[in-house]
Amino acid sequence: MTDIRTHTLSIPGVDLVYDVRGPLPPSGDHRTLLMIGQPMTAEGFGALAPHFTDRTVVTYDPRGLGRSVRTDGRSDHTPQQQAADLHALVEALDAGPVDVFASSGGAVTALELVATHPEDVATLVAHEPPINAVLPDATAAERAQAGCHEAYQAKGRGAGMASFIAMTSWQGEFTDAYFAQPAPDPAMFGLPADDDGSRDDPLLSRNSSAITDYRPDPTRLTAAPTRIVIAVGEESAGTYTARTSLATAALLGQEAVVFPSHHGGFLGVESGYAGKPEEFATRLREVLDGGA
Repeated sequence: MTDIRTHTLSIPGVDLVYDVRGPLPPSGDHRTLLMIGQPMTAEGFGALAPHFTDRTVVTYDPRGLGRSVRTDGRSDHTPQQQAADLHALVEALDAGPVDVFASSGGAVTALELVATHPEDVATLVAHEPPINAVLPDATAAERAQAGCHEAYQAKGRGAGMASFIAMTSWQGEFTDAYFAQPAPDPAMFGLPADDDGSRDDPLLSRNSSAITDYRPDPTRLTAAPTRIVIAVGEESAGTYTARTSLATAALLGQEAVVFPSHHGGFLGVESGYAGKPEEFATRLREVLDGGA
């Protein structure tokens, strides 16, 4: 098993904590592989990273999440700030350009990183970026997300997560039929209905709304030297993040590449949302090596 070395990068507004598996600078023919998510922290890649022992793998906790304690007094999570943090991290690693596997909100951050610092990234695999603006029903998607936030504000995390799961599981565009549904019962998803009074969840509060509100710039992205691959899970078909993936790929003049499993396809059983991490790693390796 590869040893994990933990470091802290102190930059304006945050002490950014990151983990390194493998040597720096990297040995062999492979670039350093950066794995990022949002609001997921480094621990979410615990089942995927061990499949890349031939590469140096770096994971991190985004600003204000997990171990990366903020000192800027803010609570919002924006792709612009996170991309600036990642640029600082790539510079600190002194191993650029890097390859990046980015999932969910992390994929949005990675697209902003390529747009603003294209020299940092050789290959980006952006897995299911949740971007409303690329959808034909963008306004309805925003309304559906607002409903999750309202449920969270009214009744707490269980109600908010139940609404979020119902939203992200919905097939196709958000029609009148979606909005006519009764509020889902948290117990349907094994969630507690108790309200602990907190309202700072990075997923359910509006702290991360800048992620889904992001508007990618196709001109800058297609002009970048970075090879960009938009990935979508085969089990995600028809859902919100599958639709945003296909639409983002179309915006960039390409087709999305299909990966095993679902939105959390690289997660292990310990996460509670087990995917197929071994199969996922095999596909990711193929894509990073140029086969897509």
